[in-house]
Amino acid sequence: MSKLKLDRRTVATARRLAAAAGKPVVELARSHTTVSVERATLRLAGISGADPDGIPWVNRLVDTVVEQVGLEHGVTGPVFEALLRDGHQDLTLLAQKAAAGSVTFREPRAGAVPAAARRAGTRAVKAGLARIDRRRAERERLIRRHGDPRQRPWIYLIVATGDIHEDIPQAQAAARAGADVIAVIRSTGQSLLDYVPEGATREGFAGTYATQENFRLMRAALDDTSKEVGRYVRLTNYASGLCMPEIATLAGLERLDMMLNDSMYGILFRDINPIRTFVDQRFSRQVHARAGIIINTGEDNYLTTADAVDAAHTVTVSQLLNEYFAHEAGLADWQLGLGHAFEINPDLPESFRLELAHALLARELFPDAPLKWMPPTKHMTGDVFRGNLLDGFFNLAGVLTGQGILLVGMMTEAVVTPWLSDRDIALQNVRYVLGAAGNLHEDFTPGPFIRQRAHTVLDEAVTLLRQIGRQGLLTAIGEGTFGIMRRPADRGKGLDGVAARGPGYWNPAIELLDAQEGPA
Repeated sequence: MSKLKLDRRTVATARRLAAAAGKPVVELARSHTTVSVERATLRLAGISGADPDGIPWVNRLVDTVVEQVGLEHGVTGPVFEALLRDGHQDLTLLAQKAAAGSVTFREPRAGAVPAAARRAGTRAVKAGLARIDRRRAERERLIRRHGDPRQRPWIYLIVATGDIHEDIPQAQAAARAGADVIAVIRSTGQSLLDYVPEGATREGFAGTYATQENFRLMRAALDDTSKEVGRYVRLTNYASGLCMPEIATLAGLERLDMMLNDSMYGILFRDINPIRTFVDQRFSRQVHARAGIIINTGEDNYLTTADAVDAAHTVTVSQLLNEYFAHEAGLADWQLGLGHAFEINPDLPESFRLELAHALLARELFPDAPLKWMPPTKHMTGDVFRGNLLDGFFNLAGVLTGQGILLVGMMTEAVVTPWLSDRDIALQNVRYVLGAAGNLHEDFTPGPFIRQRAHTVLDEAVTLLRQIGRQGLLTAIGEGTFGIMRRPADRGKGLDGVAARGPGYWNPAIELLDAQEGPA
């Protein structure tokens, strides 16, 4: 039963309008490709490694194909045609020879990839997807063996030293102290790199580089800790930026459990071209669906640039759009960690009641989604005592409104990168509130103030969705509708890596992923 007494017709209208706004963007994604989508496909097919300068061989190979025959046909056909024609047995060796200038790629004749190349490319990509399937099955076995956390919300904690070998013991210590989900935050600026670094890394800037080897090392370490603590500890990283599809693919191959993957974050906060982002996010979400990965969306970021009360309805609109895009890509409700945050100015009268209204609205709009509840950051002043109190109220709001994933707030936010002792105190705060409150949400019945505020936000969201439907989502983004950031569709980083699909475009990964049956 709805505690907010939301009007079912209004909710249905909101979803219908979100689908209408999102459909043209999906059609755009289905009619374009990007260099990262093509590189992700070749990674599924088995290419790996990097040249002496650290540039991945997959980048060298795709760049050579694009230079010789363009991107609009896809790269898998020309690559496998050359592989068979020249008698090569290994994609990485082919990439090395291509980088040396000793391979010629051919544009498909009359837009048709030779049948033998299609069979070979499809077989190789199927093998990569089969490996992702095995990793998903492995996760399910480990959850049955070790068990899931006993309580919700899951406690989500960040580590970020820059050195994967320092991250590992910190992550293990956090899990022993009660963290259910470990997020290894990425090095600053990695989202703007148009390649994925290789190997284990020991230097980063306010974070650790997302690489396949770093994924493997951390997953193995947390598997050991899962056995020790008697519950499966989940691992999170970031599938965003210019290499979103590739990082999603590597996450599936290395059994990560959650990935930050918002449909508009890269556009708004990293100035990545909107078309590039929407094409990349559709492919990456299809991979996440296949891998059984829970996505985390980034609506909390809007409230760091816009006012959390005035712009509350933009968060709801973004959540509805993210839901539509996720379902279209095959993700199920249990995989939708839709984001929202405790970011209302605490000096505002009734701020806690407003927070409860916004959080409960999200919970009732998406009852089967493991909503990700984000702590205060914008109004943290450096007063650690006030910060710890705000985090306690944030934790209580999460319990009262039945949130699914709770990111641990740090009292030293805006002061320093947290010390281990800061994390211990923050985890004590979370554990106390979750333990003392228990199932308090069962006894929480909102009054007229909270109900009316939720209704107002939903009505404002419907009004905004109607406006977006008239002008188009890309135009709305260009005019600063979300997070007050203006991002026109013909600008932004990575636009030169986008191409409209030409006649005969072929990508076996897209064929296979499109054939998936509905939500996972």
